[in-house]
Amino acid sequence: MGPIKGAAALDHSCDVSFGRSCTTRSGTLMAFALAVLAAFANALSAIFQRIGVQNAPGDSTMSFSLIREAFRHVIWFAGLALIGAGFLLQAVALRFGQLSSVQPIVTTELLFLVLILGVWFRYHLTWREWVGAASAAGGLAAFLVIAAPGGGTIAPSVRSWTEAFVAVGIAVVLASALGFTGPRWFRASMFGAAGAMMFALSAALTKQFTTLVTEGWGHVFTNWDPYALVAAGLIGLFLIQSSFHAGPITASQATLTIVDPLVSVVIGIWLFHDRLHVAGWRLPVELVAMAVVIAGVILLSRSPLVTGTKDDASTGDKLGRQPKGTRNTASA
Repeated sequence: MGPIKGAAALDHSCDVSFGRSCTTRSGTLMAFALAVLAAFANALSAIFQRIGVQNAPGDSTMSFSLIREAFRHVIWFAGLALIGAGFLLQAVALRFGQLSSVQPIVTTELLFLVLILGVWFRYHLTWREWVGAASAAGGLAAFLVIAAPGGGTIAPSVRSWTEAFVAVGIAVVLASALGFTGPRWFRASMFGAAGAMMFALSAALTKQFTTLVTEGWGHVFTNWDPYALVAAGLIGLFLIQSSFHAGPITASQATLTIVDPLVSVVIGIWLFHDRLHVAGWRLPVELVAMAVVIAGVILLSRSPLVTGTKDDASTGDKLGRQPKGTRNTASA
């Protein structure tokens, strides 16, 4: 690949005009690093938010009483702060890379979740975690290398944004409605899917917002973009809190991890005209790579380590650090 260019070269080679990202090798590396850091912040945020809502009454899902309960815990606000940190990291990453290449890296969020539960909470890592982590990370890396997402230089029209809002809105309403049915794991998955779609839309709006800022702050708040971004983020946050509370974190987090990047890729292609290389042998290999990613995430999501953070009982297991020297694998 050759040596990575320095920061000075990057500054001169990156076009920061509206709708464009830094596409040099150093810019791609920077986008990857920032996206990974954002994924770690999101994983830690999920842990903190889970602790913040785990004592809420069972009937508070999708109600403001759940948020009132969360407000009583400092750790929940720490999780909220980490969401902000993840947002900023993601925003900068989107200045260096394409939406459809930055967002799929959110898959590593579940890997970081497993790592935190194993290292800090002292749950025992088994073959399921190692194989799942290797499958998810390896499959994702293969997909990004082979698909080589590029382009993304189109500034979406108001009509395109309206179509995206309507499509995502309908899907979110349907998923949320299904969240009131079925067993706890299904409810958590549906609310997680709804929140994930809103977060994917927020990522697209973030890209729009960051490119708008490059033209100067004077006109930023006279446009609709920042207000739509705040609204989408708040709705996604509310749905995710309901997901954490509705059922096992294994269901909510796995769904969030899978749906968010996939919807982001679709939105990136739809709105910004991101392109994936699919000619010849690439498409079947990419499909296999994505299948490996999904299989790895599912394997991790069924791990006793992950399911141990909350079981299917109405009260749920409280997420807490295990005594030193224990090897808790938490019954699935």
